[in-house]
Amino acid sequence: MDQDIELAGAVADGDGGRRSRGAGRGAAARRAARTGGGPGPSLPYITRKIREYEVLDEEGLSLIEANADRVLEEIGIEFRDDAEALALWKEAGADIRGERVHFPKGLCRNLLKTAPKEFTWHARNPERNCHVGGKATIFAPVYGPPFVRDLEGNRRYATIEDFRNFVKLAYMAPSMHSSGGTVCEPVDIPVNKRHLDMIYSHIKYSDKPFMGSVTAPERAEDTIAMAKLVFGDDFVENNCVTLNLINANSPMVFDETMVGALKVYARHNQASVISPFILSGAMSPVTVAGTLTQILAEVLAGASFTQLIRKGSPVLFGTFAASISMQSGAPTFGTPEPSLVSYGAAQLARRLGLPFRTGGSLCASKVPDAQAAHESANTLNMTLLAGTNFVLHAAGWLEGGLVSSYEKFMIDQDQLGMMQKMAEGVDLSENAQALDAIREVGPGSHYLGCAHTQANFQSAFYRSPLADNNSFEQWEIEGSKRIEERANALCRSWLDAYEAPPLDPAIDEALLAFIQKKKDSMPDAFT
Repeated sequence: MDQDIELAGAVADGDGGRRSRGAGRGAAARRAARTGGGPGPSLPYITRKIREYEVLDEEGLSLIEANADRVLEEIGIEFRDDAEALALWKEAGADIRGERVHFPKGLCRNLLKTAPKEFTWHARNPERNCHVGGKATIFAPVYGPPFVRDLEGNRRYATIEDFRNFVKLAYMAPSMHSSGGTVCEPVDIPVNKRHLDMIYSHIKYSDKPFMGSVTAPERAEDTIAMAKLVFGDDFVENNCVTLNLINANSPMVFDETMVGALKVYARHNQASVISPFILSGAMSPVTVAGTLTQILAEVLAGASFTQLIRKGSPVLFGTFAASISMQSGAPTFGTPEPSLVSYGAAQLARRLGLPFRTGGSLCASKVPDAQAAHESANTLNMTLLAGTNFVLHAAGWLEGGLVSSYEKFMIDQDQLGMMQKMAEGVDLSENAQALDAIREVGPGSHYLGCAHTQANFQSAFYRSPLADNNSFEQWEIEGSKRIEERANALCRSWLDAYEAPPLDPAIDEALLAFIQKKKDSMPDAFT
């Protein structure tokens, strides 16, 4: 936030077409001072002061809960290729038929009584710790794309250099609270080894909390081992230092990979985000109520399983909700039905007493254009108003999740700052009531020069580092740049200005030695 801009200059920026070319260059200099010197101070995780938006009444919620209970008891959920999981469910009182688990009514909910309603997600820098649950909202970047759209405009496979860059950007973004997980898939490193470089990048290039690897149980174990080198064995076993995305293979299946990773993290007291991956019409019914019923059944089964592994281990109620084009089968984003699903799922999570994950800045567009903006805004606004606690894909998502975009990351993180401001709600302090200003100005005058405006103008409104709110003439003088171009320039300036947070050299050395030993223990594998 710039503290040295004169009010007169700020007012002049918004003044029609009466500026000279000299004044235009002054405005350009002010913009450069505001946006070119790197990001502003880091913002803490959001504590929402606005009410959640709810779409279901008591009757609707009770109906979906009853239907989910019927699904669990009559249809069941499969836990594939994991004899231990089936044995644990049998011991808990479930009916096992092959790999399908049928749950007596109330079993899952009773197990979840030991799951924490809220907990702390620790960062290696304690000032970056995040509260998970309650009124807290945490933003984390895009997760999973194999491709990037780079600053030269190329769509290409991601590399470890791209991965590091996105971690750096997430670290620098004031409104980003976590460096995330698989911010892109670095395909230039063997599949069986890349998780080591990815976790190291989160630890080395950021001091915000990070997510662990879930692509194999042994990679989850490596995440735990590396976390213990940073935090210490006892701390990890007694505190959450990593969140981990466990997707249900919808409809109604948990596969060997996801169950294996879940068991590792739950045993070590690390948080699992149980998240059905839903494309309505393909992986769930086409209706909102039917989709919510399936989501709740899947989450109840997966979340309660964490408590069979270790009572008290943290778990989140998650969902990724989108619909499909009934003409092409392609995923669609920013449409009304997935928003209704997410609103309803958030209500169900609160009734269950679990922190909630959904949403982000999702779109199907191939470039950061108007379609990307509209679809992302529709999804992001819903995400905040639903009362989401953990927001994955909050910045950088393009092309239905196939692409991590540098430019869109910068545009999205600007929107996240707006969400942070929105979540503050309405200030009703004496200063905010502004009666002195109303008295001073009186009828027929204006507020530009009054004492209250002078005292509050720098913090009164969110000021975007990217949006152009000037006149056409001013925009033309400054190069007629689209927001993608401004985002490109801002991204380059951030990466140029990046400085790594301090990391104890002994910890760094131990991490590198661990990585080298693990890599030396196995041949490269690219499948």
